Amino acid sequence: MTESFSTKGVIRIAGAYVAWVMGSGFATGQEILQFFTSYGYYSFILLAMNLMGFMLIGPRILRAAREHKEDHDYNHFEYFCGKKLGTFYSWFLPFSMFAGMVILISGSGATLQEYYGINHYVGALIMASMAVGAYIIGFQRFVRIVAFIGPVIIAFVLVVSIITVFRDMEGFAAVHETVEKQPAPWWWLSGLLYISYNLCGGSKYYSALGATAASPREAVYGGVLGTGALMASVLLMNSAMLTDIDHTAVLEVPTLYLARKITYVLGAIFSIILVMGIFSSCSAMLWTISERFVDQGSRASYIFAGCVCAGAFFLGLLPFSGLVGVIYTILGYVGLLFGGCVIIKSLRGKPGKKTGDREQVDFRE
Repeated sequence: MTESFSTKGVIRIAGAYVAWVMGSGFATGQEILQFFTSYGYYSFILLAMNLMGFMLIGPRILRAAREHKEDHDYNHFEYFCGKKLGTFYSWFLPFSMFAGMVILISGSGATLQEYYGINHYVGALIMASMAVGAYIIGFQRFVRIVAFIGPVIIAFVLVVSIITVFRDMEGFAAVHETVEKQPAPWWWLSGLLYISYNLCGGSKYYSALGATAASPREAVYGGVLGTGALMASVLLMNSAMLTDIDHTAVLEVPTLYLARKITYVLGAIFSIILVMGIFSSCSAMLWTISERFVDQGSRASYIFAGCVCAGAFFLGLLPFSGLVGVIYTILGYVGLLFGGCVIIKSLRGKPGKKTGDREQVDFRE
């Protein structure tokens, strides 16, 4: 029997895959600044590391979820990590997602304040309200929305970054490591942390996304395409910030600064795109948290989601760049084991393998 497969489906998966990572830390440039750009020329080696890491882990999570679509008790953490470690990650995940929401809501406040002068509290409140609204409409509709947002963010990031790189290319000659916001003492460890906190933290969302694919092959191709688009965006954004490191290193929202340097109109449009990116990740995290504790679609789930957003709003009033450096680094260290487990499981048992008498499916086509 021929597997269902469509280019449209692959693009949908890739767009939603990218949307998870394109939150406030990424889209504002603060995340890329700390985990990549702060290490100067080593940042390009970090890019190669992340390309390999995302390619090895991301598509495998998507495919395993698609293969276990009918297994209602499927737990991707236990599948990859075993019962004990899987149980730990299952309980740790919602708390890590809440920490991520705090960063995202803080990032929305920083973005709107830096460009429009809107009070940080107001911007954070707007984002918290949007996240609750997205939760209420349901996961399937949400995926259709963020599948559109992801490619739009990438397009704008590419435009701003390409123009900046070609216009200020001489800035590469003055690249140095003066940024104090380095999340790890060694550049290679920063690369591992970026992979682990994105893929471990996003694994529940990626599992739900993989289950929506028409076939395992569609899930894998979507993950591969999403990874390629994501890393291309990181490459260009990192290069753009390196050309003007003395300014971008001290800003809360460096990408907005780069867009505004080109033209004020582009900066204004890009600020809206940034908020869309923050919305996509914040809403996905809220869904991940709520899915762990309450039945989706119930009145209790809506109340729970509202309480989570209220808590994240109040903590999100803390400084944005400080939250990015501290929280993402901690999540990265905790997530390192998960990434290793996915790779080991893939090598030993193949991610598509099912239990019992069911068919075993090889990840490799």
